[in-house]
Amino acid sequence: MKYVTLILFFALLGCKSVQQADKQNVENAITKNALQLLEDKRFHSVSISVLKDGKSTTKHFGELTIGKGNKPNDSTLYELASVTKTFTGYVAAKAVLDQKIHLEDDIRIYLNEHYPNLEYKGEPIKIKHLITHTSGFPNFPIKSENKKAFFEGLKLIKIETKPGERYSYSNTAPELTAYILEKVYQKPFEELVTEFILKPNTMNQTRFTLTENDRTRLVKGYNNKNELMPNFNRTLWGGISGLHSTTTDLVKYMKLQLAPSNPIVSESHKKLYKEGSDFWEGYHWYIIENDHQLMYRHHGGIYGMQNWFVIYPKQNMGISILTNTSFNETGEILEKVVDNLFDDIMKTKK
Repeated sequence: MKYVTLILFFALLGCKSVQQADKQNVENAITKNALQLLEDKRFHSVSISVLKDGKSTTKHFGELTIGKGNKPNDSTLYELASVTKTFTGYVAAKAVLDQKIHLEDDIRIYLNEHYPNLEYKGEPIKIKHLITHTSGFPNFPIKSENKKAFFEGLKLIKIETKPGERYSYSNTAPELTAYILEKVYQKPFEELVTEFILKPNTMNQTRFTLTENDRTRLVKGYNNKNELMPNFNRTLWGGISGLHSTTTDLVKYMKLQLAPSNPIVSESHKKLYKEGSDFWEGYHWYIIENDHQLMYRHHGGIYGMQNWFVIYPKQNMGISILTNTSFNETGEILEKVVDNLFDDIMKTKK
């Protein structure tokens, strides 16, 4: 019995040592890639979170205000921008499972007017087209100063291709999706996101509407000329953008997205539209799958900050990267950082 106890002790000690080594390797990979990014002086701060096999690591670098040395931390609030769309996709997936909506529904059955313009040669726009950017809607709403104006703008849209045949990124479609979700559940979209995602996953620092205290933690970002940029002012439902969150909460969101037993997650990760040989659209997820990799990802870009949120189910891993800079190439640069970080972490696992 004594020898068995010793064996168990050393086995546990060895397991703990391996876990510590894995965590150190992740930390080293984060630090290496963050410092390389900050060598580009257009970037001022970066926050990176990695969730691997249920263990999270978050590190912050740089300064939020140029010249002040005020490094971001776990309480710093970032605008998620278009990563908000993945929350819209989750609520839409739940609505499908709840049979509140159906992917093949003509969207006009949920509108208060007929909108004969929202079809192409008799082919209607369907729910599945809204959530895969294949509706033919313009990128930005024609009118967005308020919700009433949004519907006036819908009447001016001219659909020029058959819905479902061509991908064209649209911020108009997710806002209409959010409205439809409000209508079928008879609750504000903000409340649906809170009820279905935030509360069940204790994402207590993620929200659309900020308190005065929240605003003191909200990042003010820069463009490539080091000019301070305004924060986003939400005038519509929030289907495209408007959520604010912290690195801590985004790790919780990773855990949710890595839960294969969750039927809503499984539904939201379904491939609904194929763009290329290994590229699909899900419920506002960009899905890449080939012989070597499977990932669900989304980019978010707003006036003064950008981020990537990526899920790797085969590796049981998620990566989030946020920065207080926004210019044309920012998304591509951050994408390369995420790819390099993933490669560095996986090298240490071999």
